[in-house]
Amino acid sequence: MKEASTQPLPPVDDIALEAHIDAAPALVGLSIDPAYRDGVKTHLRATANAARLVLAFPLDDEAEPAPVFRA
Repeated sequence: MKEASTQPLPPVDDIALEAHIDAAPALVGLSIDPAYRDGVKTHLRATANAARLVLAFPLDDEAEPAPVFRA
């Protein structure tokens, strides 16, 4: 089994989130209403924290995705 990274990803800081909120919408021709900016920041932080958990999970080198997903 492959070990999880020994160095966890650093927490996302406010400066990085603000930069992303400024840059990403401009790349796709959108704008974010200032009234929604705090909510967008909250959701981006939650997504980044979830990604940190996923990336830290160890997987076997032979791990393969499931061919069919069923509920």
